[in-house]
Amino acid sequence: MTTSELDLRNPRIVVTGGAGFLGKQVIAQLIRAGAPAEKIKVVRSQECDLRQLDACQRAVDQQDVVIHLAAHVGGIGLNQEKPAELFYDNLMMGTQLIHSAYEAGVFKFVCVGTICAYPKFTPVPFHEDALWDGYPEETNAPYGIAKKALLVQLQAYRQQYGFNGIYLLPVNLYGPEDNFNPRSSHVIPALIRKVHEAQLRGDQAIPVWGDGSPTREFLYSTDAARGIVMGTQHYSQPDPVNLGTGSEISIKDLIELICDLMGYDGELVWETDKPNGQPRRCLDTKRAQAAFGFVAEMPFRQGLQQTIEWYRQHA
Repeated sequence: MTTSELDLRNPRIVVTGGAGFLGKQVIAQLIRAGAPAEKIKVVRSQECDLRQLDACQRAVDQQDVVIHLAAHVGGIGLNQEKPAELFYDNLMMGTQLIHSAYEAGVFKFVCVGTICAYPKFTPVPFHEDALWDGYPEETNAPYGIAKKALLVQLQAYRQQYGFNGIYLLPVNLYGPEDNFNPRSSHVIPALIRKVHEAQLRGDQAIPVWGDGSPTREFLYSTDAARGIVMGTQHYSQPDPVNLGTGSEISIKDLIELICDLMGYDGELVWETDKPNGQPRRCLDTKRAQAAFGFVAEMPFRQGLQQTIEWYRQHA
């Protein structure tokens, strides 16, 4: 194995969070790229508490590649309700796993970060070099800073120990099998569920957090997984890399599109006393394309339709 190109037919790969929404897609993409299913180890939170050092050590023992997806994460509501848990859980999982992987002689560590790490007022599109130009948006800051600390750790371990760790920054994800729990879901699944339940009840109005002005960028889960696997195969540099589409949509336009796709014509009531979150999110995706050829493929309307169809079948 070389540091620039990784043949996935050979290494033993552990995927933390491999049973989750993104993890299932990453495993499918690993197999599609040539990794034997029997060489992929899935670490599930129910069986392995990565906040504990011994669990991290067991997870990476005799493994060649670690893809760290596991996270304690949610939308604005969860960030407001449990900032301490989000900071502690994500920091302890990541930092102990990285150190355990280094001690175990792991060949490559792939850390999936978060765009919540970017400053609140980052020039659009967000370029990776802007990560340290300010403090994150307040409601996301504990989570974002905990995840950003892992980038510092990987760069430090590379400098001192020659440890090959990379850091990928996917934008907001969506797709079938997402988390639709209203207490912890992100904006797309939360809005889909809200519209679906309003239709079932016959409600003529739907409350929506904020004023609709913030913009967000969304990456279909299959595209995100493909980008992570491409980075695993072809990228071994210290600089962080964005994974996204390079296009943004306002929350107002998003909810109107969801209502259109779901056939709901009720009123939208904006709860302007609720937080908007970060004003804008849209990534510069040139580095991923140049470094390992990643370009998102799923058209947003089509991906949204498939997500809605999946939810309606499983609600």
